[in-house]
Order: sequence, then C-alpha cells, then structure tokens
Amino acid sequence: MALRAGVSESLISQIERNKVSPSIDTLLTISEILDIDFEYLFREYKKEQLITVIHEEERRQISIGGISYEQLSIIHDKDEEHAIEAFMISINPGEMRGEKHYGHRGKELGVILEGTGRLHYGNRVYELKQGDSVSFSSISPHTLINTGTEVLRAFWVATPPRMEFVEG
Repeated sequence: MALRAGVSESLISQIERNKVSPSIDTLLTISEILDIDFEYLFREYKKEQLITVIHEEERRQISIGGISYEQLSIIHDKDEEHAIEAFMISINPGEMRGEKHYGHRGKELGVILEGTGRLHYGNRVYELKQGDSVSFSSISPHTLINTGTEVLRAFWVATPPRMEFVEG
C-alpha cells in the first residue's frame, strides 16, 4: 500500500491507527488504490443526525390483556435493516407475552428489572429473575411468562421493531 501510494509504511501505519490524518492528496490516492468511492468516505460527515428524546411523561403506551408496553425509543432505518425499538414491559402474575407456535424475523434482548419469569424458547425453558438478561434470535417460538406473585418488569429491545404503539 505504502509503495503504491508513494508514502512511507510508517505513515500508513499511523493512518490505520488513527494517529495522523492524511492529506487530501494521500487520502485520494489511498481511496483509488482500495477502489473506495471518495464520496463514500465523507457521506455522513457533517450530516445532521437524527436524535430522538422521549420524556417519561410523553412515552407511548399500549396494554394488551395483563401486559403493558411503554415505548422508550424507536430508531427507524431506510431499509429497516438496522431499525430497533426499546420498551418497558410489565407483565401481571400468570400472564404470558409472546407466541407459543411461531417466531418472527429479528433479534431480541431483555433485562429483568423486577420479578421472576420463565422464558420458553423453542423446546427450552429458562428461569429468569431480577438482574438476569437474555438475548436471542426471534425466529424460534418464544414466550415470557410471569411466574411470580408481583408484576414482572423488563427492559426489552427488538430489531426490527414490531410494536404498533398508539397514544394511551
């Protein structure tokens, strides 16, 4: 790379380790050698990035039976490949969230904040308590059941988003 770009190996090493910033000429040369579109390198630079703040009193909520969902955040993506949503789940004792017979595309991550529960994932069963976390591919059927006597509260993240929230 250094020979083709007409610079020292030391300079290439320093650029790779983010110790120095190359000149525009050197950057152009390196991008040509690597066959990287120069515009690609600067596409996101100085572009206004979307930041969403949802204040606690403004969170959207939905209740379905003995389960309530409180949307904490949703990040959309043009092609939904990197879209995610985060929400709080409250499950009343004995109630179940999820589907026994089918899964869906995506991935999920949950943290049990209060209470105890049982996660059924495919043919496996996992006992969960306060402080436990779980992550999995959503493709297998999965359910979360509150096995305790108090409300089970969990922080949950899903990608891609699945919940349709309405003001509540």
